[in-house]
Amino acid sequence: MSSKDEKNLHQVLDKIAGMDEPRRSVMRRVHDVIVVAAPDLRPRIWYGMPAYAKSAGTPALISLRNDELMNLSITEKAAIEPAGGKDGLLSPSAWYFDDLDEITEVRIGEIVRAAVR
Repeated sequence: MSSKDEKNLHQVLDKIAGMDEPRRSVMRRVHDVIVVAAPDLRPRIWYGMPAYAKSAGTPALISLRNDELMNLSITEKAAIEPAGGKDGLLSPSAWYFDDLDEITEVRIGEIVRAAVR
């Protein structure tokens, strides 16, 4: 990991550490799920939010928000495909959550892996 990547990682972890509990613990778990699901992604701050990109100099593919609800989103730079079926050409790109369970962690991993193909 380059020194820029390490600096960016520390910024993301500091941003998460600055959140109030219980969100801090939830967001830290989401961070860990993302890093395990796509170890080639590099954490960075993107528009003031924790985010993950292919390198320090490329646009973010995944971002996390801590607003009224916590949010995992994929950006327009990610591999987004239309959902099909009843959703037709709509492409899923954001998911809100207020806690994590095992099923949600698995789904986050799937979303992240699909976004980086």
